[in-house]
Amino acid sequence: MFLLVTAITTGVPAVFAGTIDFSKSITIGSGSKSVIEFTDPDCPFCRKASKYFDSRSDVTRHVFFTPLNRHPKAKEKARYILSQTNSAAAYHEVMSGRMDAVQKFEGITARGIRLQEEQVEIAHQQKVDSTPTFLINGRIIVGFDQKKIEEALGK
Repeated sequence: MFLLVTAITTGVPAVFAGTIDFSKSITIGSGSKSVIEFTDPDCPFCRKASKYFDSRSDVTRHVFFTPLNRHPKAKEKARYILSQTNSAAAYHEVMSGRMDAVQKFEGITARGIRLQEEQVEIAHQQKVDSTPTFLINGRIIVGFDQKKIEEALGK
């Protein structure tokens, strides 16, 4: 599935122009409101956002990983998640912090590595350079700003 999005923002560079291939994302939830999420599995603000969205049954999330260099285990965690048959369950396990003590993630596949690299490329194409970043109803929200997220979602 591809989506053409043009964002109108104030003070934020125009991103999310062009197509986004949702077949490369993890889809979480089945609500009527769509959220495109660029996240890092070791970012504390991404984890807060994940917990917040988990509490909303009205949302479908399309998650793309953008591991930051300052989080040295983030890329491996993203690859682990993307290698799993049930990547949504693996996402929740990692984002909860229950996997933080794992020294080496087992079961990382070539498919998971390739998908993680493709997700990073999608983020670069969209000019996403910080996490978390969300696209909600044409609005770009950088960082976990619950008030702005609720405004964009219609609370």
